Order: sequence, then structure tokens, then C-alpha cells
Amino acid sequence: MASSHEWAAGNEYPDAPTSLSSHHPIARNLRDIRHRVGVAARAAGRNPDDVRLIAVSKTFGIDQVRMAAHAGQTEFGENRVQEALRKCDEGSDLDLRWHLIGHLQTNKVRKVVQPFSWIHSVDRIELLQRLEQVATEQETHLSLLIQVDLAGETTKHGLPPSNLSRILDVAAGCQAVRVRGLMLLPPFEENPEQTRPYFRQLRELRDEVVASGVDRTMLQELSMGMSHDFETAIAEGATMVRVGTAIFGTRTAPVSTV
Repeated sequence: MASSHEWAAGNEYPDAPTSLSSHHPIARNLRDIRHRVGVAARAAGRNPDDVRLIAVSKTFGIDQVRMAAHAGQTEFGENRVQEALRKCDEGSDLDLRWHLIGHLQTNKVRKVVQPFSWIHSVDRIELLQRLEQVATEQETHLSLLIQVDLAGETTKHGLPPSNLSRILDVAAGCQAVRVRGLMLLPPFEENPEQTRPYFRQLRELRDEVVASGVDRTMLQELSMGMSHDFETAIAEGATMVRVGTAIFGTRTAPVSTV
């Protein structure tokens, strides 16, 4: 497992070992997604290497994670802490970076600081301060994203845009954790054009905050876009896309599509 003491690395796709057939569905799906990421990035006048693919493995077992890892995937996203910790342990022999993309309760911070390299779902100052405290105690570093709520959905977590400046002020004083950008989970729409305005709003919000004088390095990343709309998100500036079913297949558990 990649050390969480390292600040994030780029989007690397090493060659797959010969033990994994290139015809395996996960390997084939990863090739297809990477190709589509590249096409979408170039169409937007962007470098494909600037878009990081996070394979969302929630509800899938360690065997599927291993298959994806053998096909060159190094970054994986998980929603639930207990499920994620089990996979981190089972896959400890793999050189992977784990991203927690689901809601994080303050009382579970101590469990996640070491195994994870990224937390995408920081949505309150109390959580940020707790992450800083525990990372300092454990002498590790952690990259964070602020989850922003642009739709005002009561069923989802996220920081109101009006509170963004305040949490960034607090983050500027942190030493063990580093805020690197913003994350968005917009309302689900089958038509990607229906979510485009939310992607655009997040990018514009980021640009406005940077223009106000906030350190640009705290807002380099935009985590947005899932299996059905990641190309639209890339067109609007996504630097991380969270793709699950398009890589691993349909989930059997009753969870929302990512």
C-alpha cells in the first residue's frame, strides 16, 4: 500500500503483468475509460495526464481490486470506512493509494488517517481540525478535499459555498493535513448535460476564491464526475473523476451509482 506520508502523486498507469489477461472485463473497461478520459481532456484543450482516474471499488471485493491493480490502476476510492479498512488490510501487499470519498464521522478519524492518502469529504471545520490533530499525533500527512454542496440537497453532505472561505482560512494554518481542492456530488441525472451547470459552478467558485487571494495550491484539484458523466466533468475542469460501475460492473448492493 502506498504510504500516506507522501503527498499525492500523479496519474500513473504501469504496464499490466502478463498474469492478467488483457481480455478480462476489468482490464478492458479500464483501457476504455482511460481512452475516453484522454479524448475528453484533449477535446477541452487539456493534458490527459492532468486528470486522475479514481476507481471506485465500494461493494466490490479485494479480488476485483487486485485485477484492476494488475491492469495498472493505482488509485481506488471507497465510501464506507469499515469496508475500506478491510480492503486496505487485504491489499497491503499492493502499491495503492486509497481515497475516502464517503462521509466521514469525526469519531472515525483515528481509523482513517494512516491507511488513506486522500479524504474527499471534508465538510466542516470540526472534522478538519480533528484530522489535523490525529495526523500530527501519528506523524503522517494527508491530502484533503472540501466537499461543497451546490444543490442544497438535505440527503447529502457538503459545505455551503458561503462557508468555504472560513474553512480555507483554518486549513491555511494546518501542518499535517493539506487542503488540495474541492469535491462535488451533484444531484443524479441520467443526462450529463443536466449536471454540467454544477460542474461549471464548482470550477467558477474555485476561480473566484483563488482570485480573492487564497493560496492556489489549496485549490488545484476538482473531484467531480462519475461513470455516466465524467467526460462532461472533464470538459468543465475536473482533475479527478470517480468511476466505479464503468470499470467493475453493476453493483449488487443497493447503493447509488458512482
